[in-house]
Amino acid sequence: MHKQILVVILLFLGTGPGYIVMGYLYSSIIVEILWFVLFLLLSVWGWKLYRNYSRKMTISQKDRWLEKVKYFMFIYFSLWTIMFLYYISKDAISAHYIAIATQLGSAVVAATILASQKKLVVATVSFLMLPLVVYFIAIGELYSYILAFFTVVLSMVLLYAAKNTHAYLLKSRFQAYHDYLTGLGNRRYFIEYLDSSVRENKNRYTYLLLIDLDYFKTINDTLGHDVGDKLLVEVSQRLTQLADRCSNIVARLGGDEFCILSDALETKERCLAQAKEFSNKILHTIKETYFIEDSTLHISASIGVSIINNPKLNAHDFLKEADIAMYEVKSAGRDDVVIFNDALCKIIENKLHVERLLHFAIEKNEIYLQYQPQINCKNKIIGCEVLARWKSATLGQVSPEVFIGVAESTGYIIELGEYILEEAVKTLQRWESTGMHLHQMSINISVRQLLNKDFIPVVERLIRQYNVASFHTKLIFEITETSTSQDLKRLIVTINALKKYNIHFSIDDFGTGYSSLSYIRDIPVTELKIDQSFIAELDNKQQASLVKSIVDISKNLHLTTVAEGVETQEQRDFLEKIECDLYQGYLFSKPLLSEDFEKLMQSN
Repeated sequence: MHKQILVVILLFLGTGPGYIVMGYLYSSIIVEILWFVLFLLLSVWGWKLYRNYSRKMTISQKDRWLEKVKYFMFIYFSLWTIMFLYYISKDAISAHYIAIATQLGSAVVAATILASQKKLVVATVSFLMLPLVVYFIAIGELYSYILAFFTVVLSMVLLYAAKNTHAYLLKSRFQAYHDYLTGLGNRRYFIEYLDSSVRENKNRYTYLLLIDLDYFKTINDTLGHDVGDKLLVEVSQRLTQLADRCSNIVARLGGDEFCILSDALETKERCLAQAKEFSNKILHTIKETYFIEDSTLHISASIGVSIINNPKLNAHDFLKEADIAMYEVKSAGRDDVVIFNDALCKIIENKLHVERLLHFAIEKNEIYLQYQPQINCKNKIIGCEVLARWKSATLGQVSPEVFIGVAESTGYIIELGEYILEEAVKTLQRWESTGMHLHQMSINISVRQLLNKDFIPVVERLIRQYNVASFHTKLIFEITETSTSQDLKRLIVTINALKKYNIHFSIDDFGTGYSSLSYIRDIPVTELKIDQSFIAELDNKQQASLVKSIVDISKNLHLTTVAEGVETQEQRDFLEKIECDLYQGYLFSKPLLSEDFEKLMQSN
């Protein structure tokens, strides 16, 4: 309707002067001039309405604006009826013809321009065509009755065409603003509604929930997209039922993400309380059993909450806040609710800062390697583990727990891992050339890196480039047990492909993940590394018994066992007693730069 205002004004101001010409030929011209002045005044009103429209208006403001536009359009079109009545009162039959033609033209324009407003188009077309019907009937001749009939038919055709156009516009708008699968509002709908709510409720509070279904991809991959789609429909129905009780708005942003926006509340405390209560209801409702195509399904959700009371921010800002809170739930184990706050925002900002700087760390030579010795029961250094370190010019020394996690989540681990691998192989080549032979060198490899399509070609290039096949030292790639469930089949295929290059594999942090026995049964590894958290509590009988069980299992499977985090002689004595093969920890040495490691090897 906003664009139609300008179209109507330009159209009518372009044709209106025709009546002044007709007035000059057939009338006194005074009435026509007064009529056209009125047209100009109404056009000024219409122009102001056109200029006053803004996309930043709230939904209620747009509704009020539209009501004014409807009144303007009806009055504007009605001016033609005034001239029709004036001209049919003239004796000159030519004036009648002009009045009939302009009235019909106005009706056609109204049916076309106002089709998006159903009630307005019916009222306007009827108001324009009814005087024509009455005029023809008043003539009292057979031909005039026929013309009256055809006028009624034309009116019905115009209204029918307007009705079809209106239906098409409604359908197009629905498709543009709604999700095809669930019928809920889509991202576009929700963003516009949220922006409107933010501006309309400046001094009140609303809460925004971003809901992500946990492990939905697993259901899609195992049971098929048809089952996944039906599950999404069922979830949307449950959310809608809950939301309707509280007058909340539900939308599907895409995939398995849903959003809910609350009604406005007076205080922040009440808003927080209702957000928590409503979120917990959602968690409980979503976890109820689903029965879809003979399958019994269970699913949970992670919910991020943003409290809205800042008109300076827009919808995307609040969605981002809820998204940050939701991913905090994901990283903490899922199936929970987290409310966005300043502390969480600071954590994310720091993480983003680390992420930005990390991308230039290799280029600035800030990433370096250290080597921690691995000792056998005779206190001889037989190998080492390669450990990546980052000394940032901006942040100083950054913990591997921080930057490796950031690299994993951003995908930068591919580039970083390749750099670490090549630097380690370079060091090993130098050691080999100086006659310093180790039994093994362990390098941590991210499963994301291992499953990357370019990883095997990278390893092949390094083997050729540095003549790794001639080394006395065997390379061991350490993979974290907790991550091996990502794609077990692909993982096994990749490991088997690399074994032909005499590369061995170890499960790092063994015992901290799930289904450990099935992993060491299925994955062709040669070594287990007992996580340091177990070694730190060897004074606990239950923990000591668990470590012994791991060593026994390893021996039964003919695997080498490495104990990490050995810091006391008592721990070392116990591990030797249960026949653990290798030890690694501060009791023997902290991680060393390559030069210091070489000196330690010489003294050893």
